[in-house]
Amino acid sequence: MTSMPTRWQRVGRVMQMGLEGVAGATLFGMMLLTTADVAGRFFFNSPILGAVELTQLMLAAVVFLSLPVVCWREEHVSVDLLDAIFPARLIWIRQMIVNLIVTAALWVMARRVWALGERAFQWGDVTEFLRIQTGYLIYLIAAMLAIAALLTLLRASLYLLEGIGMLERGGPLSPNNGPGGEND
Repeated sequence: MTSMPTRWQRVGRVMQMGLEGVAGATLFGMMLLTTADVAGRFFFNSPILGAVELTQLMLAAVVFLSLPVVCWREEHVSVDLLDAIFPARLIWIRQMIVNLIVTAALWVMARRVWALGERAFQWGDVTEFLRIQTGYLIYLIAAMLAIAALLTLLRASLYLLEGIGMLERGGPLSPNNGPGGEND
């Protein structure tokens, strides 16, 4: 029988691979669309109608499908101005606070974007040329923001548990799992 942490690691790995797979497939589709559009313009003087709109929608999907994975791995853009003078024994407190701030910001954004998705459906918002409903993409963005918020909250909890000694190994402060490193 597998232990509870092992099961959660598997669930996390499946979720991560799923999000990365869908984002990768969307990026690949965007690449194929752009290639076909450019080839159509160059060789046949006939671009693909709506290619710009589809590229914009797919780009937004790629970015926000990747956001939860980036948040979990802590692969955000960061500035390490104070790392050299910050005491190593207090890194867990700093990381916990940073993750809590990020959680709050993501949660506020998720709620606002969800409200925008509701409004988009109420008003019948569609793209200009292809008339694709934008509400679905807006709801996807809100869902990915909420998932990212939950993951940063979980990351803050792991920093707390490892910092106070309740989690001995395998947390974010472990040698192989430092901030920005491989966390699974």
